Amino acid sequence: MTIIKLPTPVADIYRAVAELKRMYPGLKFTPDGHLVGDLGAAIAAKHFGLTLLPASHPVHDATDADGRFVQVKLTAKKSFGMYAEPDRLIVLRVVSPEQAEVVYDGPGAPVWAAAGKMQKNGQRNISLAKLRAIIARSSASSDSRTEHIDAV
Repeated sequence: MTIIKLPTPVADIYRAVAELKRMYPGLKFTPDGHLVGDLGAAIAAKHFGLTLLPASHPVHDATDADGRFVQVKLTAKKSFGMYAEPDRLIVLRVVSPEQAEVVYDGPGAPVWAAAGKMQKNGQRNISLAKLRAIIARSSASSDSRTEHIDAV
């Protein structure tokens, strides 16, 4: 598991949310929408050396060093939504006010294929548990290919 240290201003946002939740039990104060999307893109750009695309670019947030288009998702929840199939997908999960976990960094096709049906808002949702199952299956098939090659 890869952990990314969040920039201080981002950590300040999540610390403020935690304090507000303590002060006003029952209210969620969930950072979402464009703010979280922009935070995720900025964090991933720095960590992965991505070049950001203009805001509200269709489907993708950045390009990588190989010229591939990249969609970034940042969540503090147990799932996230996608509007379309990305070329490369990076999923980050906020694990504390100071840190995010890299949940997924790979091709978008298998994640898009496993996502649920299109919702009224135009998104297809997928849980992090289902995403982790995709990763496990991918690792298992890679391991079996390696074992087969070694056995030959």
